[in-house]
Amino acid sequence: MAALSARLVRPLLGCTRPSAVASFSSAAPEDDVIYNAKHWEFRDAVRKVIDKEINPFVNQWEQEKQFPAHQVFKKLGDIGVFGVNKSTEYGGLGLDFSYSVAVAEEMGRIDCGGIPMAIAVQSDMATPALSTFGSDYLKRTFLEPTIAGDMVVCLGVSEPQAGSDVAGIQTTAKREGDDLIINGGKMWITNGAQADYMCLLANTSTNAKPHVNKSLICVPMKEPGVHVSRKIEKLGMHSSDTAQIFFENVRVPAKNIIGDEGMGFTYQMIQFQDERMIGTALALDPLDRIIRLTIEYTKERKVFGRPVLDNQVVHYRLAELQTEVEAVRALLYRAVFQKLQGRDVTLLASMAKLKVGRLAREATDACLQYWGGMGFTWECPVTRFHRDFRLLSIGAGADEVMLSIICKYMRTLPKQ
Repeated sequence: MAALSARLVRPLLGCTRPSAVASFSSAAPEDDVIYNAKHWEFRDAVRKVIDKEINPFVNQWEQEKQFPAHQVFKKLGDIGVFGVNKSTEYGGLGLDFSYSVAVAEEMGRIDCGGIPMAIAVQSDMATPALSTFGSDYLKRTFLEPTIAGDMVVCLGVSEPQAGSDVAGIQTTAKREGDDLIINGGKMWITNGAQADYMCLLANTSTNAKPHVNKSLICVPMKEPGVHVSRKIEKLGMHSSDTAQIFFENVRVPAKNIIGDEGMGFTYQMIQFQDERMIGTALALDPLDRIIRLTIEYTKERKVFGRPVLDNQVVHYRLAELQTEVEAVRALLYRAVFQKLQGRDVTLLASMAKLKVGRLAREATDACLQYWGGMGFTWECPVTRFHRDFRLLSIGAGADEVMLSIICKYMRTLPKQ
């Protein structure tokens, strides 16, 4: 049993992955729904970096509770990962959002959840508003080096008393001449301990309603008064550093406001839709692999003289889970297709985010059970994602927030 366990654990926790645990839905490029040959060529380039520069070191970084973001991001910046759908004027590739989703799916091949999340913050969570609404000055100063992988960015939205309730943030940025004076704090900031700057959401007015008194601001993390208070120990996502950060009379130029002052809440809501679709894409390959690894393990693990997989309840359950993964994939692709058409994807993105979070909890828990005692060990591949994926139902809007959004849209759907 020990030899069997080691043989199945290594593919996920090492730098190679055998075909036996490849994605269930790996289709030929010509058969795919939203991808063509160019998408797959890009994914191949990303895969090479993952296999050479990331996966061989994941176990070490998980133990150290941090990966070297500047080093890894430079490698990814060199192949264009951070500028997929950004303007070529600032070093981007000028491609559409389907390529960003393709990259996110490929990032799911990384052997943990934390590093793909940190990469996605840089590519699709902290920078969309800067790319779309930022001034040329901000794009030259912050976006261009971010795309190149020369800078690491973090997103500063959540606070101790305002996580999913974005309108309730308390951090302020008050004008003083041509500057902004920032005071407050941010919590659960991915990349926060290593970031060069933050895309910060703060209140820039006290008189307006909470949805129109906020602005997104580029804040260099080395400015006087920026304090990285502590790195937060987490249940999972160990290799991704998460920090609590305070701002004490931090002075930045008012020209660091992204787009129009007071539009920060709206910009952030737009960013959230991209974040939710990318987060869904990141989970697909790991879920495929977890199910396939469990199939391989239960083929050989015997209980009462017969393979565990020969129990109909086990095999049927794995079939149900794989079907659910494919349903989420189809929902995601439909959302992406609508985004490419310029349509509002809030409803579908919220549905995908809700479903993938719940499925990730369900699938990892069910599969862990079938690994028996091995599933309760730290080295089991299912165990790592069981820990990491618990975040999917909390981050970028909790399940309950997704349900609230879906309900609002259901009330306003036109009659058929």
